Formats: sequence, structure tokens, C-alpha cells
Amino acid sequence: QVRLVESGGGLVQAGGSLTLSCAASGNFASLKKMGWYRQAPGKQRELVAVVDREGSTNYGAAVKGRFTAARDNAKNTVSLQMNTLKPEDTGVYYCYADGVKKYIVTQWSAKWGKGILVTVSS
Repeated sequence: QVRLVESGGGLVQAGGSLTLSCAASGNFASLKKMGWYRQAPGKQRELVAVVDREGSTNYGAAVKGRFTAARDNAKNTVSLQMNTLKPEDTGVYYCYADGVKKYIVTQWSAKWGKGILVTVSS
């Protein structure tokens, strides 16, 4: 079982910055992928950034160049530094993990946090 807990959301003005953090806990040895998705009101959940265990990061087109994701494998955490925020960045941000390794088996089944609200005012 993997538990993901997000922190750091809130209200920020357009052009400002905010940092989200996510901590994973549970009965596992490692996580292949950790990252972030988001969902705006009335829209589908979309990719923000996913970091693999080796540090390679995949960013969504809407955030590339403004957001930076980083993970600490030893602590099983992932952060998201969000700069130059826009009102369209408003939404619920979900921590994501996949590739859960227990013993010698890696299970591929996406895990999600409960989500944290980010509101960017214009």
C-alpha cells in the first residue's frame, strides 16, 4: 500500500511562485515514477510533471519552462516549484506514483494523493 500526501497549496497572485511537496509512505522498497497531475474545474486531469527514479523528467506542454519537479529517492518525496503562475494554472494538483517495487516485483498501477488546491488570482 502506498500513501501519498501533498502539501503547500494555496492562493497566489498571477506572476507569483508556489512550491508543492508530496511524501510517499507505505510498504514498498522504491517507486519508479513520482510526479504531479492537475485538474481544473470542468476539465480532464492533465500531466504536470513526472520524474523517474533516474531523474529524467517529463513535463506537460502548458508548464514547460515555468515549473520544475524534483524528487528525493532516499526520502520518497517529490516537489514542484511553480514560477510565473497564471490564472489557468488554477486547479487541484495530485501527487502521482507508479512502479511500486516490493521485494523483486514491480507493480504498475497508478497511485494518487487526495489532491491539493492551487488558486492563481489575476
